[in-house]
Amino acid sequence: MATATHNPRIREENMKKDPLDKAKEAGAQAVEKAKEAAASVGEMAGQAVSAVGKKADDLTANAGSDIKKWGDTLSEKSPHDGLAGHASQAIADTLKGSGHYLEDAKLSGMVDDVANVIKRNPMPAVLLGFGLGLLLGRALKS
Repeated sequence: MATATHNPRIREENMKKDPLDKAKEAGAQAVEKAKEAAASVGEMAGQAVSAVGKKADDLTANAGSDIKKWGDTLSEKSPHDGLAGHASQAIADTLKGSGHYLEDAKLSGMVDDVANVIKRNPMPAVLLGFGLGLLLGRALKS
């Protein structure tokens, strides 16, 4: 009885399978490495986006703090009596309130607030967007 190693036809079939199996194995390893690399790149991109979002929130909070300080300064240095005093105090209060909102809500909170306003009032939001687009188009055309 002939064994597989002595039979030339069986030996040839085994030799044909070995490169094919090796290629399949190499392909599977390459796919696995590609999946790992894609996951790593995705994770790094997610971290970068998160860092940019945090930086934007920090910058917005800093701007809010500065606006609030301007409101405090205006409130201290402006007149308190008469029509000019009432107007300047109203402006100072508005600045302080706006600064406080920016400090607390940050950019991410502002985006959520705008999204909620659009959801509650979709038609005015569409009309506003149309109007702004029209004005921007005319301004760029000139």
